[in-house]
Amino acid sequence: MTETKQQDKIRVVLVDDQTMIRQGLGYVIQMQPDMEVIGEASDGDEAVALVSETAPDVVLMDVQMPNKSGIDATREIMQKHPAPKVLILTTFDNHNYVVEGIRAGAVGYMLKDADSQEMLDLIRRAYQGEALFHTVTAAKALAEVLQTQRAEPQSQGHSSVLLDELTDRELDVLQQIAYGYRNDQIAQNLFISEGTVKTHVHRILQKMGVEDRTQAVAMALRHGLVK
Repeated sequence: MTETKQQDKIRVVLVDDQTMIRQGLGYVIQMQPDMEVIGEASDGDEAVALVSETAPDVVLMDVQMPNKSGIDATREIMQKHPAPKVLILTTFDNHNYVVEGIRAGAVGYMLKDADSQEMLDLIRRAYQGEALFHTVTAAKALAEVLQTQRAEPQSQGHSSVLLDELTDRELDVLQQIAYGYRNDQIAQNLFISEGTVKTHVHRILQKMGVEDRTQAVAMALRHGLVK
């Protein structure tokens, strides 16, 4: 089981227009000693307001809802309150949802028919700052977003500064992080030690001025630093 940061509980907000879905998810989450549901919303507008009021750690965000979609709500939340980790929650493994979710700032993608243990694991890993796009559709969508972002002309300024500051090896590690690999996997892929990976990750976060891997990936996507 992934260890969580040192705080009492992971604070979770549930967003879904179906009451039974929220109740089912909430029941499982409330049974965990390291998690608590601090609020529920039934549409995107309510979600944005609730996140502003409660400052959760993780948000489970449905895609298709009245008034404002989960994608639009995620985008607005990330613009106003970038700290929460948003997991897109949907019934279908839909390519467009994943692409738009990544672009909006979501850190992961979860199907509603996932088993409870998988959901809990994703919440804990999202909280720890991992990017979680591991379905086949999500992997293809992530590759598409990375390719598109890389191809688009980037504005001078912050992105060029980052390119100057990050070494070639740090860019290699950053790309591996963007694809959701753990430190041990990155070490194997790049033929370096896990300790060296940890050093590179620490330097990447420092240079990018971010707190965790998820924020690093989000910035990398915005500035075309990964391909």
